Amino acid sequence: MRLTILGGGGFRVPLVHRSLLAEARAGTPGRCTELVLHDTDRDRLAVIASVLSAQAEGVPDAPSVRIADDLDDALRGTDFVFSAIRVGGTAGRVRDERIPLSEGVLGQETVGAGGVLYALRTVPVAVRIAERVRALAPGAWVINFTNPAGMVTEAMARVLGERVIGICDSPVGLVRRAARAAGADPDTVSYDYTGLNHLGWLRSLRDETGHELLPGLLADTEALTSFEEGKLFGAEWLRALGELPNEYLHYYYFRRETLDAVRTAESTRGEFLDQQQGDFFARAAAGTDDAYALWERTRLEREETYMAESREATGGWARDTCDLDGGGYDQVALALMRAIARGERARLVLNVRNGSTVPALTPDAIVETVCEVDGAGPRPLPVAPLGEAELGLMLQLKAVELGAVEAALDGSHRAALRALALHPLVDSPAVAARILHHAGY
Repeated sequence: MRLTILGGGGFRVPLVHRSLLAEARAGTPGRCTELVLHDTDRDRLAVIASVLSAQAEGVPDAPSVRIADDLDDALRGTDFVFSAIRVGGTAGRVRDERIPLSEGVLGQETVGAGGVLYALRTVPVAVRIAERVRALAPGAWVINFTNPAGMVTEAMARVLGERVIGICDSPVGLVRRAARAAGADPDTVSYDYTGLNHLGWLRSLRDETGHELLPGLLADTEALTSFEEGKLFGAEWLRALGELPNEYLHYYYFRRETLDAVRTAESTRGEFLDQQQGDFFARAAAGTDDAYALWERTRLEREETYMAESREATGGWARDTCDLDGGGYDQVALALMRAIARGERARLVLNVRNGSTVPALTPDAIVETVCEVDGAGPRPLPVAPLGEAELGLMLQLKAVELGAVEAALDGSHRAALRALALHPLVDSPAVAARILHHAGY
């Protein structure tokens, strides 16, 4: 089986490779035997290739790694495409975050104005990739991790239909942390999770006997505040909601506190990563440090500082081992590939076409929900009806997503303004217009 990674020079590519190596060590049948990397930045690609080479030392039957000459070479004949591109690089993310902040609104790369700006730049590239996949590898499945994942998957699905699936590691991390806090095995629980990418809610958590665990967890303050989401949102608010929100909803529920933390921080998340990754790639390319050891140290620092502004807004606590062990997007991607390639059944939270999951949305709209996956692909499972507050926020954000996709594909300034001004984290059409002007749209 051949896997192609677009954005192959990305910092987290070794995590995917590590999961492939685990399958090689286990002798898993039907595993990936060839990994093809493509990236527009050849220098970064060379560094990551050296990390993969070191990581594979001593692993028998490790998948071969090939650097593609161009996009078409990367796609031709592949079975799976993992899209994790970053159009504009980390420098683009810095601008996406800083421009909105200059107008007093959040600019996180997937949430708020920053996510809309990122989509305007990324969607046209993602759609061109989808068109090349359809032409050169019509039987391939595309697994999209390119942010903002919901909007990018929405756009790619217009070309590829059900053969593009968006993934995110936030929902599985939430489920696993909540299960452990409730005293259950994360690998055997069942759950109800529904929403959009970075805008979802865990509304049911059952052990292997079918016993509902969520009410007991919500009632137990010590257990509830023992993991990341409990610390972020606080027991009182979670009990008021009666459910566990995705960590990214902290930007919505605690907008004022998070905005204050971001505005007073020494640097934005994008600036931190731009500096951190720039330093890593420069030192690794110079050969003054062991590239693999340097990557490991840099990766751990990256994970420990994830969502630091939200943690600062709620007391400045540090992530612990439970918070860091979320399953990882690489594990989600590999579980999805295994289910499709081998016909093994799996239940995963994925970004897929809505169908009848949320009746208020069109069947083709992309939602993030629990799916059963086998050789035919993912099928959304029935879920409980959403509450008015959750549905209202979903509908508003879906209007933002659709407007951003329209603007990106048609160049419509009106659609871009509508998308940005309707975002609940942007409080004025005048502010939206100025943000678009500063960003060059």
